Amino acid sequence: MSVRSWPPEQTSGLPLPGGDDAHLPHMIGASEWLTALSQAAAILTCENNAINIVEANEPFLKAFREHRERTAATAQASAEWRARVTGFAQSDRDSESFEIRRDGKLGPEYFLCTLGRLRATGARTEQFLFTAIDRTSERTMEKNLRRELLSDGLTALPNRTGFGEEIDDRLANGSWPDNAQFGIIAIDLSRFSRVNESLGPMAGDELLITVAKRLKSCLRQGDVLARIGGNDFAIFARLNNGLSDSLQIVQRIREALSSPIRLSDLQIRVDCAIGCALSTHLEDDPDDVVRKAQAAVKIAKRTGKVEIYRNGVLKEAQRRFSIESRLRDALAHGGLTLAYQPLIHLQTGEITGFEALARWDDPELGHVSPVEFVPVAEESGLITPLGRWAAYEAAQALSRWDAKFGQALPVGVNVNLSPIQMARDDVASMFEEALRYSGIGGHRLTAELTESAIIADPDKARKLLFALKDLQMPIAMDDFGTGFSNLASLHSLPIDILKIDRSFVSNMLEDHDKAVIVRTILSLAESLNLRVTAEGIETQELADMLQKMGCWQGQGYYFARPMSEADAFDYWRVRWNFETI
Repeated sequence: MSVRSWPPEQTSGLPLPGGDDAHLPHMIGASEWLTALSQAAAILTCENNAINIVEANEPFLKAFREHRERTAATAQASAEWRARVTGFAQSDRDSESFEIRRDGKLGPEYFLCTLGRLRATGARTEQFLFTAIDRTSERTMEKNLRRELLSDGLTALPNRTGFGEEIDDRLANGSWPDNAQFGIIAIDLSRFSRVNESLGPMAGDELLITVAKRLKSCLRQGDVLARIGGNDFAIFARLNNGLSDSLQIVQRIREALSSPIRLSDLQIRVDCAIGCALSTHLEDDPDDVVRKAQAAVKIAKRTGKVEIYRNGVLKEAQRRFSIESRLRDALAHGGLTLAYQPLIHLQTGEITGFEALARWDDPELGHVSPVEFVPVAEESGLITPLGRWAAYEAAQALSRWDAKFGQALPVGVNVNLSPIQMARDDVASMFEEALRYSGIGGHRLTAELTESAIIADPDKARKLLFALKDLQMPIAMDDFGTGFSNLASLHSLPIDILKIDRSFVSNMLEDHDKAVIVRTILSLAESLNLRVTAEGIETQELADMLQKMGCWQGQGYYFARPMSEADAFDYWRVRWNFETI
């Protein structure tokens, strides 16, 4: 017969009868039950706030009754759990659980305790079942894991997360006067990457450990040192005297790092950039103050001085981040344009060419100046795609002008090169592709580079310049007079044009010294058979004076501001028609 076919039967609801040995005998007492438990357990009563032990097993007696008489600290821990029992007895709850911590012979001990109410019946008074599970090993393991998560394995200092928790703990639990402040001092090891590259990572680790020890010697009581990055350290300092306390710590840091560190057979001097940020009050977000200190240390890396965060620096950093993000999108989706400023032959008034200048109007950021976005592009690595786009677009603009005019225009376009682009990109290949794709001759595309680009890597710059000359491209040295060029480099490099920086040109009528500098550059260029372009010509008087000095070419607002591709073509066509007539 199938189980599904069995007819249902009404049950009585009474327990099924069993043999005599199926039921536990009622003679087993409470002590036997407690002895059978592996954890500490006891039956307690509470009368007039006094706790009496009715029954207890051996683990309870060892863990609680015998423990409480050892020291004053253990007596206090015993009083804690007794107070919890008394509070539970006075309540109406049937059960409760809690954890207690106390100091043992081998360190802190932790117990998870539970209380259950045994209601009074007949002659028996109300009793309570107390059990405690030893969780010391679990807590110790959790503590060790947490320490590993919050500390740096190399230096044993707090990591960035641990640094934040240390700060929160001191702010919450320390005694702070009403006028107290705290500060963050950020430290960046300047040449750490060179040590790793030349001596290997083990030497780098040894350097970090030694620096950590020296920095730790600079701390006062209550200060916290952390390693928050690869070669970045930070100090949380309590400031009773504001900025002066921070500067005293900075001075100790400099003294601690002033003596060289011995690595293998070498002695290495550690240079660092230091930035400080101070809280305005204790309610300031510590993470925000850390970010401000890191913004200050970033400036210190450029200036070589200790930098104190000033209002607006973090906003500037956030804007640079926004610019980087939006610029990346603009390069991917054609959001930039080139503007063209004419170059004028000062003796004839003829337009000899245009300088291509990047322009950016962003839907979210509005108009962004090249003074802003070019440094961000150099810092973020976007200068390579930006420079390639400018070169290709300038060459294509010449090709479109030729098509519109019906023949090749007698003008060229100057394209600026960044020193970082020269270091990271294959510039010669870039220009070769730009010329090939546009179908124009190399003599119509001039590469403009600064003196600093040549000084950074002279050998590489020399190879690049000769490769550009193989493409028949003219080469102009931009912002001449502001760098460190010498006659030897000018004579040996294939440079065709010197561009006098606007800082010398714009005030030369009022400043005799600047006029002398311009005249000297013109004389130097003539002796080296170089042509000269003067930037920043904004008045007719300047143009006339430079013309009399024999300057070859000029550009500036006096002639025209940078203009769009279409307007630049129309500007040339009108001037060309006028000149030919």
